[in-house]
Amino acid sequence: MLQTAEPGVSGVKVAVTKGEETAGFRDRYLEAFRWMVLGRTLDEKFASLYRGGKIHGGVFIGRGQEALSVSVGHQLRKGDVFAPLIRDLAGRLAFGEPILDAVRNYLGSPLGPMRARDGNVHRGRPKDGLLPMISHLGAMIPVVNGVLMGRRFRGIHGIVGATCLGDGGTSTGAFHEALNQAAVEKLPLVLVVANNQYAYSTPTSRQFVCRSLVDKAVGYGVEGHSVDGTDLAACLKVLNVAIGQAREGGGPQLVVARLLRLCGHGEHDDSSYIDPNLKKSPMGRDCLKVAEDYLLQHKWADGRQIETWRNEVTQRVEEAIAIVQREPGPDPYKENWCALASKHLNDVHQDL
Repeated sequence: MLQTAEPGVSGVKVAVTKGEETAGFRDRYLEAFRWMVLGRTLDEKFASLYRGGKIHGGVFIGRGQEALSVSVGHQLRKGDVFAPLIRDLAGRLAFGEPILDAVRNYLGSPLGPMRARDGNVHRGRPKDGLLPMISHLGAMIPVVNGVLMGRRFRGIHGIVGATCLGDGGTSTGAFHEALNQAAVEKLPLVLVVANNQYAYSTPTSRQFVCRSLVDKAVGYGVEGHSVDGTDLAACLKVLNVAIGQAREGGGPQLVVARLLRLCGHGEHDDSSYIDPNLKKSPMGRDCLKVAEDYLLQHKWADGRQIETWRNEVTQRVEEAIAIVQREPGPDPYKENWCALASKHLNDVHQDL
């Protein structure tokens, strides 16, 4: 039995039998794994470029969070809305963000979606349902709510809005107000919390005293799900349930994943404050290694096939980097300096 909610909290239970590993799930798993590999490879390339002085500004990578992130982005549909955060590169790619968009934004190319005018992770294409991040401290929940309300007013149903959050973000006023609003309006919101044990360097023991963050679901009257964030199979199944329930009128779904950030808050942070015992715990497992072992165990791929995928991904990343490095840099004399929402994305409002 895979239990999507811990005992004693709001949630649903999904029975997982031996026969559940169908061809459909296998194909979904294989695709998700390849998105994880791409996300990890591109993240590591960004980190390398940052250390080499080629990227200015912050670099925040998702090492240890790819299974959760991909399980969100990969299982949303065309027409849904996704507001990823700083460690969601893998989920962005799975949702449909082109590699070139990410590379152009990090390397400051004016051909990118933000025209080299915004922070590295504050990027998106609203017309495609990918919302640019305002802040990782709960600020995207009310934005997704607004899009969902707008769709409702226009008579558009059957869509889902998803956004991600860290454990620290659940302590903000934006989290409280927006989740309460979503609950009252019964919006098809999927709020995914990566409980990576630290809000920057503040441990969870100094953030909240409830036994688990998923307990908060009860207070807001929404469905709560708890999942092992290091396990791709579990993440895919739980997020599939949560997204399905939101789409079918079940109201907001709060998904809390237990995992550990396997890096600093950003590449500028050495993460020396992380408890070594957590690194040795099950939460400290590398989700990519866990996913690879699962593939091998189920004989859905062998070592040679996985190595081929890694080589293909590395080639794609290197080609994208080479393309963007040949592009001209931003020219302030050719920039009209209009606010982003007032002209360049003026047609977005008709689509949201």
